[in-house]
Amino acid sequence: MPTYVFRGKHLVTDAIVSGERFSPSKQALMTLLRNEQINPLSVKEKGKEIALPTIKKRVSDKDIAFFTRQFAVMIDSGLPLVQCIRILGMQQEKATFQQVLLQVQRDVEAGQSLSDAMAKHPKVFDALYVNMVQAGETGGILDTILKRLSAYMEKIVKLKAAIKSALIYPAVVISVAIVAVFLLLWLVIPTFASLFEGLGAELPLLTKIVIGASHFIARFAILIIIIIGVIAYAIKKWYDTPAGREVIDRLLLKIPIVGVLLQKIAISRFTQTLSTLITSGIPILEALDITSRAAGNVIFEQAIKKVQTEIEAGKNLTTPLEETGMFPTMVIQMVNVGEQTGELDSMLERVASFYEDEVDRSVANLMSLLEPLLLVFLGVTIGTIVVSMYLPMFTLISRLAGAH
Repeated sequence: MPTYVFRGKHLVTDAIVSGERFSPSKQALMTLLRNEQINPLSVKEKGKEIALPTIKKRVSDKDIAFFTRQFAVMIDSGLPLVQCIRILGMQQEKATFQQVLLQVQRDVEAGQSLSDAMAKHPKVFDALYVNMVQAGETGGILDTILKRLSAYMEKIVKLKAAIKSALIYPAVVISVAIVAVFLLLWLVIPTFASLFEGLGAELPLLTKIVIGASHFIARFAILIIIIIGVIAYAIKKWYDTPAGREVIDRLLLKIPIVGVLLQKIAISRFTQTLSTLITSGIPILEALDITSRAAGNVIFEQAIKKVQTEIEAGKNLTTPLEETGMFPTMVIQMVNVGEQTGELDSMLERVASFYEDEVDRSVANLMSLLEPLLLVFLGVTIGTIVVSMYLPMFTLISRLAGAH
C-alpha cells in the first residue's frame, strides 16, 4: 500500500494539518481526510512526486506532559476518547507528535484499547506511560490516572531541567576557556615569540613553556582537534554499551558534590515513579521493573533490579533496599514505616517531595560554588599566559634603561 504525504486545513479549527498516511489510492485518502473534517490542500505519493524534505522534531517530555494534562481535563469533562485524541492531535505543532496521535486515534477507532495503541509508539509513550494508562482503563479511572501521570511527568521535567542547569553552565564556561586558550596559543603567542626572537630577549622559564606549548599546538593543531573529536566520539559510543555505561555512571556518582547531586536526583525519580505506579494499582514487581528503567543511572538500575529479585524471593521492600547501600537511612526508615502502616505510596511521595527540594537546594549551592571557581580558573589560566608574555618585555625595558 503506497504512502501519501498530505497537507490540509481543518474545517473547525482552521489549523493547518500535515503528515503521512497509508492509503490504497490518492482519492481514497482525500475522502478519508474530508470525513475527518480536513480540507486537503495537497496529496502526493511519497517517492513519486517531489516533496520538500521535513525535519522530524523529537517529542520531548514537556510536550507529553502538556498533552497528558490537556487529555486528563478533556476526559474529565466527559468528551469521548476518540474526539479528545483527534482534537489534541490537530493542535500539535510538531508533525511527528501529530502523526502519532492521529495513528493512535485510528487504532482506537478500529477497536484497540488506548494502551495498546500507545504501546505501538515506544519512543513517545514509554512503558511507564502505557502501563498507567492500561491501569486506568482497567479500573475505569482513566481521568484520575492521567492527572497523576501529568503531575508525575511535570516533576520529571523539572528534575531534568535541574540536571541541565547544574551541568550546562560549567560545561559551557570550561569549553569557552579551553577554546580561548587554544586560540591564544595557536594564533597570538607565535607573534610574540617572533618578536622576542628578533629582539634577542632572554626568555624566563614560564615564557619558554608557553611558547613551547604554542609551537606544539601550531604544528599539530588540526591533528589535536581530530584526536579530541575521535576520543569524544569513542567515549559516546562506549557509553552506549552496557559495560561503558556502568563504568561512567559509577564514576559520575563518585565525583565530589556532583555525585551527591546525581544520587539525590536518582532517589527522587525512584521514589516518585514507584509512588505513582503503586498509587495507580500497578503490582509492586511490575512497578519496580518499570522504575528501574526510568532510574537514569545504570548503578541505581542494577540496585532496583536486585531489590525486585529479593522481593520475588519473598522479602519485603525495606531489607533489600538497605542491602543495596544506595539509599540513605531516612529513605529506608520511611519505606519501612510505609510498609508497616500500609501507606507505602504516601511515604514514597513524601520522600520524593523532600528530595525534590534537596535537588533544588543542591543545584543552587553547586552554582554558587562553581561560579567563583570557574572565574578563578579562567583568570589564572589566561592570566598566566598574559604574564608569561610580559616578563620578557620587563627584561628588555630594564636593558634599554641601563643602556641610557
